[in-house]
Amino acid sequence: MSSSLESKIESLIFCSPKPIKINDIIKAFSESEKTKYNEKSIIHSINVLKKKYDDIKFSFEIVESGGGYQFLTKNEFSRLNEILLKQQSQRRLSISALETLSIIAYKQPIIKSEIEKIRGVNCDYTIQKLLEKELIKIEGKSDKVGRPLIYSTSEKFMDYFGINSLKELPTIKDFQKEENSIGDEKEV
Repeated sequence: MSSSLESKIESLIFCSPKPIKINDIIKAFSESEKTKYNEKSIIHSINVLKKKYDDIKFSFEIVESGGGYQFLTKNEFSRLNEILLKQQSQRRLSISALETLSIIAYKQPIIKSEIEKIRGVNCDYTIQKLLEKELIKIEGKSDKVGRPLIYSTSEKFMDYFGINSLKELPTIKDFQKEENSIGDEKEV
């Protein structure tokens, strides 16, 4: 029973986006299993887990922070993680790049002047950056005056956003609130 409780607590700490408090763990058990654990048994299980992750074979540990518990990497890995996060932040897209990319994704194939008409600003720099990141590709040239380049998304775009097909892109319905809902949804 105890190891099962520890595994469940471990799961809750792992999936929580912020430090999870003892009361939140108790509430989760109460709602999901209709079981009421006391604070003492939860703390005991957390201490067993903390001892487990003190072992050198683990690169992370359970840390008490902000009145709750969370998984964090151990200090000896901070420099390595710092480098990775720096590299990943360089790959993040700006708001203008995301706007341009979404226009291309939903309207493709599309030429630059059509993108600029929708955005209302010049997109030369943003399109160049998206091409450099290989998130879009040039499909060819349009038959319109001046033979402008035609843009569409690339395979790397699919990988970047974790989709397999353009059909998986969210639709307007995905962003609309249900008309038959009662009251406001709120985050607790």
